[in-house]
Amino acid sequence: MIAPIVVGVDGSPQSTAAVDWATDDAARRGAPLKIVHVREPWSHRYPFHGVEGYDQSLSEHCEGVINAAAQRARERVPGLAVTAELASGTVVEKMKAESRKATAMVVGSRGMGGFAGLVLGSVGLGLAGHAACPVVIVRGPSKDVRGPDEEAGREIVVGFDGSEHSEAAMRYAFEEAELRGVPVRVVHAWQVPAFTPFGVGYTRALEEVFDQSADTARRRIAPWRDKHPGVQVEQSFICGHPIAVLSEFSRRADLLVVGSRGLGAFGSAVLGSVGHGVLHRAHCAVAVVGGGEEER
Repeated sequence: MIAPIVVGVDGSPQSTAAVDWATDDAARRGAPLKIVHVREPWSHRYPFHGVEGYDQSLSEHCEGVINAAAQRARERVPGLAVTAELASGTVVEKMKAESRKATAMVVGSRGMGGFAGLVLGSVGLGLAGHAACPVVIVRGPSKDVRGPDEEAGREIVVGFDGSEHSEAAMRYAFEEAELRGVPVRVVHAWQVPAFTPFGVGYTRALEEVFDQSADTARRRIAPWRDKHPGVQVEQSFICGHPIAVLSEFSRRADLLVVGSRGLGAFGSAVLGSVGHGVLHRAHCAVAVVGGGEEER
């Protein structure tokens, strides 16, 4: 049996968009959809907890959130297998546990917490790079979520640097493109090292290094074409900072896919600087893909 697509909901507009994205993805994959709402234990500790009827009102609110999400999913894709769970605990830890038995996990970019001006909420940041499955961060009710007839002409953008995690990102990107019937654009961004041995005047030497990097990337990308002959592949090799380059390509993408870690320094970091940066700057949904095991 195919593992479910798990989506976290809290009643916010962003989580509603996440439900739509997850519902469509589950339908494409032939997977069930599992909707999870987590009630955190400290919700009992507010000063007004002692007000008569508060507990009942909060419980009714939580049940309303998850029931509304389930109804929305069933109406969007009739016949889809949908389950819903109201859980108690720490949101990030509960969702990390769910990721161990999920095909992918989907959350909104921001939730119902404070600091509404932030681009990315604490739950999305807490899951990206930490979960045992790909984590998709959906920005909101925009181009991230469209009907099946509106997908023509879009593309999946994936960042590739040759690392193990970027290979995992390629696998996920090609799967999504194949299911959607859209092209994959593989982006290899090469940045001049901060401590380059070449002087500023050695332009030709830097060009040669860039060309070698691009050639290596082409050879590594070629097998993916063979594995997915039905997917149109575009390749972009650019000298520039990966975060800026990928964020710009995300303007015309349905989905931007990155590995949770790359080849940069601090290889032990759970979420690399590129993944962290594009989560804050991308213009579409972002999938962060790791090596397939939960990372702490």
